[in-house]
Amino acid sequence: MKSDDQLIEELKRATEGLLFMSESDYPFETICWKGLPEVSAEFLRTQAELSVDAPVETISLDDFFQVAASDADWRSIESRQAALKYRNLIALLKENLDNVKVYKLGCVNMPVYIVGQSKTGDWLGISTRVVET
Repeated sequence: MKSDDQLIEELKRATEGLLFMSESDYPFETICWKGLPEVSAEFLRTQAELSVDAPVETISLDDFFQVAASDADWRSIESRQAALKYRNLIALLKENLDNVKVYKLGCVNMPVYIVGQSKTGDWLGISTRVVET
């Protein structure tokens, strides 16, 4: 069993140089929330410094990364290499965390938290931003 610190290091390596493409490209940061019984909408809004009524959308890991992890024939070599990195990242998250979910907050320029519970019960994962107009 990997420690939380080992998993955080693996997530850092897996996301190194990877940008999530939307209407703008953003890097990933690692997350470690200790002692949190659950990930609530209120907690996420506080983390993102958003208003108490900001929308919070929950989507599956596969749905969120569907396009990024696609290996479609029309994609460039660089894009296919990035898709492989995304598939490896998805596998890393699924193999090491329980209850992995993706939370998109707000509107237009949205913080995104991709987190699950480690074996210690802490919440680990990654965050990024997406721009959708």
